[in-house]
Amino acid sequence: MGAGKRGVLTAAVTVVCAVTVLAVPGTAFAAPTPPPDPGTTASVTVVTSDVELEAVRKKLDKLYRAAAKATDEYNAAEEKARQQTAQVVRLAKKIVEGREKLDDLKDRAGAAAAAQYRGGGLPPEARLVLSDDPQDFLDGAGRVRQEQHATKGLLGEMTRTQRDLEEYAEDAREQMRKLEAGRKVKAAAQKRVERQIEAAEKMEAELEQEEKERLARLERQAAARAQATWLSSGVLDELTSKATAQGREAVAYATAQIGKPYQWGAEGPNTFDCSGLTSQAWLAAGETIPRTSQMQWQHLKRVDVEDMRPGDLIIYWADASHVGMYVGDGVMVHAPRPGRTVTLAGAGSMPILGVVRPDPAAE
Repeated sequence: MGAGKRGVLTAAVTVVCAVTVLAVPGTAFAAPTPPPDPGTTASVTVVTSDVELEAVRKKLDKLYRAAAKATDEYNAAEEKARQQTAQVVRLAKKIVEGREKLDDLKDRAGAAAAAQYRGGGLPPEARLVLSDDPQDFLDGAGRVRQEQHATKGLLGEMTRTQRDLEEYAEDAREQMRKLEAGRKVKAAAQKRVERQIEAAEKMEAELEQEEKERLARLERQAAARAQATWLSSGVLDELTSKATAQGREAVAYATAQIGKPYQWGAEGPNTFDCSGLTSQAWLAAGETIPRTSQMQWQHLKRVDVEDMRPGDLIIYWADASHVGMYVGDGVMVHAPRPGRTVTLAGAGSMPILGVVRPDPAAE
């Protein structure tokens, strides 16, 4: 470490205290140790123990999980914005069509009123006296009544069209209000994502190369322990590996992305976040599913872990902030977090909330 630079753990704790406390109310950390006296020379290299690095790993994990949750909020706001924009476009089209229809109805009503005025200005008794043929009078009177009924019908349709236009306009205004509110939600979520990732990256940047390597080893060990515990529960004993045709297509797409970088908010083709990968994989298999891991958990059919098959989605953590796709043999594919790439991992390497199935009809 350079002269005057704080120890790795002190810097890490300082960053986490500055950011994590904001994201996780009630979480507290020990105050950082004071910096060395300016007159002293930082000639001694501080050796960070595995215990201290493990604390850093857990804090990094907490930061990235907070970023994942904020990413889900951002993605949900983005999806709503797309839907609301499409609705505004549909309403705008209806308004244009309604105005054109109203103009046409006004023209037709005006022409009908003028025709009635020209042909129906005299009272019936006068027209009967002036008519040479009573039958002509009766025929003419019938036409006048038809024209009067038609005019009333036109006026009624004009009223309904005008009412529809007012409703369309109000719906469009409401959708625009929702769009504006959604923009604010998305902007706030984006700031939270960026703040958490920036803090995590700063923590990692403070580590020496050797410490980064040990930290990566600790991450692998923690995942391996969790996977071993999951497997020792006997969860695979009754697990079938039979995938549907769509499930195989989804797995093929997801595994073809292995090695591509994680990018929050991304849906490919070059970068992905966790739910961007799973939603695009199933879209490639012909199934449109919700965009975010939380919405996937809420809206897709839930199945028991023991009934899991390749292509099913595994939802992680109590807040459903991460998702991976099961590929068989106790393994899943996922986009882990910033700084990582799409990869295979143990299906039980993180706490499982549950499993959902995008293609239940295939059963």
